[in-house]
Amino acid sequence: MSDERLVLGVNRTADGSICLLGSSSFICSIQKERLTRQKHHWGKPNDFRDWYAKRLGALRRPVELVVECYSSDDEIENIEGYHEELREVLKFTGEPRIVQMSHHLAHLYSTFCLSPYKEMAVMVVDFQGSPARLFTETWPGAADAPPDWLEVSSFYRCGERGVECLSKQLWDGDRRRPAGLGAFYGNLTATLFAGPGCEGKVMGLAPFGDPHALGLPPLRVEGERVFIPDAWLEVFADDRGFRFFADGTGTFERCADLAAAGQRCFEEALLQLAAWLHRRTGVDTLCFAGGTALNCVANGRLLRESPFRNVFIPPSPHDGGTALGCALYGLVECLGVPNRFQWVNDFLGPDTEYEGLEALLDNGGGKFSVERPSNLVEQVVELLESGRVVALYNGRSELGPRALGHRSILADARHPHIRTWINRHVKGRELFRPLAPIVLLEAASSFFDIDRPAPFMQFAADVRPDKRDIIPAVTHVDGTARLQTVSEHDDPFLYSLLKAFEARTGVGVLLNTSFNGREEPIVETAAEAVNCFETTAMHALVMPPYVIRKKNEPEIPPR
Repeated sequence: MSDERLVLGVNRTADGSICLLGSSSFICSIQKERLTRQKHHWGKPNDFRDWYAKRLGALRRPVELVVECYSSDDEIENIEGYHEELREVLKFTGEPRIVQMSHHLAHLYSTFCLSPYKEMAVMVVDFQGSPARLFTETWPGAADAPPDWLEVSSFYRCGERGVECLSKQLWDGDRRRPAGLGAFYGNLTATLFAGPGCEGKVMGLAPFGDPHALGLPPLRVEGERVFIPDAWLEVFADDRGFRFFADGTGTFERCADLAAAGQRCFEEALLQLAAWLHRRTGVDTLCFAGGTALNCVANGRLLRESPFRNVFIPPSPHDGGTALGCALYGLVECLGVPNRFQWVNDFLGPDTEYEGLEALLDNGGGKFSVERPSNLVEQVVELLESGRVVALYNGRSELGPRALGHRSILADARHPHIRTWINRHVKGRELFRPLAPIVLLEAASSFFDIDRPAPFMQFAADVRPDKRDIIPAVTHVDGTARLQTVSEHDDPFLYSLLKAFEARTGVGVLLNTSFNGREEPIVETAAEAVNCFETTAMHALVMPPYVIRKKNEPEIPPR
C-alpha cells in the first residue's frame, strides 16, 4: 500500500480548478472549463459530482487534506454544501479534513514555492481577492482593516526565513470608485469588449493606437497603492464612442487609442509598484502572480526596466493556478512535507488516453485518412513548409491559458498572410489579434531582444529589425512578439520539430496558437481535438505517432 500523502487544492471562484498533489509526485491539475467547455467557468456546487470525479480517475485515490480558496464573490456562502459534497464524493485517509486559505495567499504559493530562486519579492495584483475578515495570513495593517474591504494587491518577501507580508492595498468594493491596478485594467477591458476574459484583446489592440490621443492622465501611484483618476472613471461610466467591438458604435481607431492609453498607464504604474517593492526588499528576484501577470507586454518591461535582476512568472498566474497554490500550501504548511515540485513546464493535465480513437475517426464517415509515418517529425515539417496549418495534440494538457506545444496550432511563421487566415478561418476572432512564436532556445537571441529562457510565453520582446520580414506572421504591428523558447529539456518532440524545420528552412521559429475554435476553451480530450479539427479549416492533426488528414482538404493559405 502506498504511503504517499495526497492533498487536493480547489479554487472555488473564477477559472475554477483543482490540483491533486502528492508528497512525492505531482498527480494533475485542470481548470473546470476544460471539462465543461465553458470558458472561465466559475466553481459551483456539485462540481465534483458532475465533473471532476466523473472525469478524473485520480480522484478515486484517498486524500489526506483538502485546501480550498474563495474570493470576493458569494460562493463561500455555499461552504456547507461544498463540504458535504466533498465528504460524499471523495475518499479520505481518516476523518475528512478541509481547510480554507485566502485568495492572494493562494496566488503567493502558486508562484514563490515553484520558482527556482531562494530569496524573492512577490507581487500579487488582481481585480479583487478575499475580504479582510477572511484573510488567513498576518500583515501589518490587519488591526485597522475594515472587515469587508477587499485585497487588490499584496506584497511579500519570501525566503529561507519564511513568508512575510509587507503590505496590501484594500478597496471598499464600491464599483463607482474602483481602485487598484487589476480593477483599472478590468474596467478598461469591459469598456472595449463584451464578456469575460478579454484582457488579452486589449493588449493586442493597444499597438494600433496612440496613447496620447485622448489626453487621459496616468494612474496615481502612492507607494504600493494605485488609484484611478476621475478622467478614467468618467470613461468607464460612459463608454459611448468605445463600443466598436461590442455593438458597432464608435470607431476602431478611437478604441485602439483608448487601449493604447490604458496599456501605457498600466505598464507605468506596474513599474512603479515593482520599484517600491525592490526598495522595501533589496532582493534580486521578483515573482509576480494574479490575473494582471498575464499581461506579457508589461511583463517584458518588468524584465527590461525594473530594478530586479530576475523575474519569475508562472504559466498559470491567474485564478486557475490558485488550486495548485492551495495544494502546495496544504502540503508544506499543513502537513509539513517539503516541496519537491518546481514549475519547469506546464503540462500538468490528466493523463491522455487515445482509447477509442479509431472508432472516433470511423464515425467521421470516411472524411479522414490516418497515417503512422516512419519519420513523424519530417512529415510534420513538410506539412508546415507547404503552408498548411497543423494542430498538435500531444500528452498531458497545459494548465494555464497559453498553449505551449501540447495543445497547439502550428504554422510557418515566414508566411506573410497566415496569421490573418488562421484568425479568420480557424480561430474565428478579431483580425488584429497577434499570434505567437515558438523558437529554439539557442536561436532566440538572434531573432528577439531577449537574453534568457522564456518557456511559458509570459514576456513580449522586440523582434530584431533584420528578422521582422523573415517571420512576419508572428511580428505584431509594433515589432514585438510574445515568444516561447523551447529547449530539448522543455519538450523533446517540439524541440526536434523546430530543429528539423530549422535544418530545412534556416529558421528555427514556428507560429503557435492555442488549439481551440471560436470562443472555446483549449481542447482537453482526443475527441475534442478531432471535433475541432473537423469543424475548422486546419489541414492536419498530429497525435503522435499519428498524422490525421482530411480527404477533402481545405484551401492552402495563399502566400
